Amino acid sequence: MDNPTAFISYSHDDEDHKGWVLKLTNRLISNGVNAVLDQHNLSLGGDLPSYMENGLSNENRIICVCSERYTEKANKGQGGVGYEKMIMTGELLQKINTKWIIPIIRKNPESKVPMFLTGKIYGNFNNDDSFEHEYEKLLRELLNIPLHPKPKLGQSPFITIKETGRIIFKPKSEKYHSPAYSGIVKFDYSNNNGSYSIGEGDLLFETKWSGAGADSVHAYTDSSSIDCLALVTKHEKIEDIINVDEFDYSSRVRTPAIGDIVIWQNRNGYFAATQIIEVKHMRRNADFDKLTFKYVILTNATSDFSK
Repeated sequence: MDNPTAFISYSHDDEDHKGWVLKLTNRLISNGVNAVLDQHNLSLGGDLPSYMENGLSNENRIICVCSERYTEKANKGQGGVGYEKMIMTGELLQKINTKWIIPIIRKNPESKVPMFLTGKIYGNFNNDDSFEHEYEKLLRELLNIPLHPKPKLGQSPFITIKETGRIIFKPKSEKYHSPAYSGIVKFDYSNNNGSYSIGEGDLLFETKWSGAGADSVHAYTDSSSIDCLALVTKHEKIEDIINVDEFDYSSRVRTPAIGDIVIWQNRNGYFAATQIIEVKHMRRNADFDKLTFKYVILTNATSDFSK
């Protein structure tokens, strides 16, 4: 994978803001992005116009840190921000529908971006509590590693019987697979060998279940993608789990009841959590054996579901 280059455009609002931009840049660099920042590249006597022209014209991507002051300066064409805006506007006129510029907002209560960036989707760094979530999205964009990669084009599920020319539908396993990395699923655990898959690729978890008590089910490690599992009964929500390492992963099977959480680790080292919402049994006057659970997959290879 090539290391992308990103030029950081921002306004020197105050020392706190300059420090935040510096920390963001340093982290991008440590994660494989060649981030270009004036605090790294300009010193006394440096040629500021030349630095901006070269950076904005030749670098792969531009990250505009749109604080309230940055937006105001860009719209009025003031200072270095105004000069950079003029260069970027000229480039944009030659690159219609480009993703060349990535706006992110910080210290921007009304979430306004400069007029020349209107219509572009921006990253929201206004709230420090959501920094990790927004940073992952920014990093994935720069490294071209989408959270939900487009799957390969498959074959039509309709097959032709040559003798009759009749076209019939051949169902596949989509009914027992949710490729999203979080959500709520319902399925009949008496079918498909009790298996339901969540996620995909390296983040695939083929969970396995069977009936147990009136409000419980058995969860198993019996699939090629699952390495181990643990039962969590002391937390009310998945988001309350800060460290998955504190739980016991020694058993092949656990029996969660409604409200309980199962932590799964797959063969690639990623973690997922499933929380039981509803259990119904056909032998207890239900139409079919139904299991409903909420799930979250940690896409960043950490062990903390609270972020």
